[in-house]
Amino acid sequence: MMTITLLDLSAYLGLIAVGAVTVNVLLGTLMVFRYSPVRSWPHRRFNYFALHNWTGYVALFFAMVHPLTLLMSKTPRFRVIDLIYPVHSPQQPFENTLGAVALYIVVLLVVTSYLRIRLGRHLWKAFHFSVYVGAIALFWHSLMTDPSLKPSPIDWLDGGKVFVESCTAIIVVTATLRYRRSRQKAAQAQQKTRKTAMYPS
Repeated sequence: MMTITLLDLSAYLGLIAVGAVTVNVLLGTLMVFRYSPVRSWPHRRFNYFALHNWTGYVALFFAMVHPLTLLMSKTPRFRVIDLIYPVHSPQQPFENTLGAVALYIVVLLVVTSYLRIRLGRHLWKAFHFSVYVGAIALFWHSLMTDPSLKPSPIDWLDGGKVFVESCTAIIVVTATLRYRRSRQKAAQAQQKTRKTAMYPS
């Protein structure tokens, strides 16, 4: 009979957060490319903007619950301060600090998304690009942290690690596509400006 320890539970909750962030970034990329579910698959009306928001809420929830389970663990013993400011946490402080950074960025993204109308498009968009910084911190934390919180060699073929590796590859591809898209839009805007300067109305 398989038993799940608190550390296992914490790891699983963290993986759900990783998956939610990955889906959130994917949906955000679809929005950048103005993907239409009516013209393309699944050829029906589908509010993926709402799903994009909900994946953010799911990511925030599981990213917060993930470290809270460690408070119930007796070995190693974590305190509240070790979760809020894990620089001196009992195990893997650097990786845990990156995890905390990722959590704080997710909080920032969810709060600013809720206030995006008040903040204005440009300021909100500037905050929103921090999702990639948060993703780097989150995936580094997930890849380099040992699930048992012991100084053991990383098993790159472990199921959880393979899942995070796959999510990392997806994020890299989508980030590259978004960067190329932004470069194309900037080039088109520059070309339009030049034409306007050459042929003023």
